[in-house]
Amino acid sequence: MTSTPRSGTSFEIRSGGYVAEIASIGASVRTLRHKGRDLIVPFDADEVRPGFRGALLAPWPNRVVDGRYALEGREFELPLTEPRRGHALHGLAAWLDFAPVEQSADAVTLAAEIVPQTAYPWYLRIETTFRLDADGLTQTVRAENVGTDAAPFGTGPHPYLVAGSAPLDDWTLELPAARVLEVTADRLIPLALHDVAAYDPARFDWRAPRRLGAAEIDHAYTDLDRGADGIARVRLTDPSGTGVELSWDAACAWVQVHTADLPGGAAQPFHRAGLAVEPMTCAPDAFNAGRYDFDAGLLSLAPGAMAEASWRIAAL
Repeated sequence: MTSTPRSGTSFEIRSGGYVAEIASIGASVRTLRHKGRDLIVPFDADEVRPGFRGALLAPWPNRVVDGRYALEGREFELPLTEPRRGHALHGLAAWLDFAPVEQSADAVTLAAEIVPQTAYPWYLRIETTFRLDADGLTQTVRAENVGTDAAPFGTGPHPYLVAGSAPLDDWTLELPAARVLEVTADRLIPLALHDVAAYDPARFDWRAPRRLGAAEIDHAYTDLDRGADGIARVRLTDPSGTGVELSWDAACAWVQVHTADLPGGAAQPFHRAGLAVEPMTCAPDAFNAGRYDFDAGLLSLAPGAMAEASWRIAAL
């Protein structure tokens, strides 16, 4: 008798020096290695995925504050999946079992449906393709509104990047973002956008590469320097010279960065084990965009409409 691993069905893809294993639960990147070196914090096939590590986030990334939002005069209350802070965290897709649509040696496409429910009464089909080539692992997400009403939508990934064998404190971070979102210290509720050069630059301004040190970050950034090709890039390097880069297209105007500080500190096995870099199509709490004096980037998908976003992880 065979049983499905706790992380779901596993799909392995390979190309050149890269190999990735994708878990069907949450369409999660379970492992990604280049020439045997981990580029993300992995987890085992027969392990319940730790938190949202490597998962696809939809129909919203990050938090909906208090799990409550209102659209067109209707009020909704989502289950609180971040009970310690009292928020609805990272959408509804992260624990869905995605089914294979197409697979080859270097690529796999998975799909799942977000069905109408009391707290989110819209019908979406989410399809995501993972493809390896000489430039790394590219993930493309396509969301289609297969229902009859316009649906609020946002998406993003949740990898924890690993630069090399040294501790996170010794890694060098380059993050080309000019503004950071201030949040409350206890519950991470958005407050206001600030210029990184004026708002605690030692903690938040990473436009010039420098060592992370003891910096504790769990914040969203925007106003990204994309260069001529329109691509934003975050680079993380180890003192040994190895590193990892996460890049993404214009669909994601935001990025959440988290140094993976855990309650209990170093006593926790995965405390500061990797740097979460999460490109997002919208800001934290975008379902409550009307509360904020900045563009939260929330998409409204008309019936039959489709949204697409793409990002890539590559070895340096």
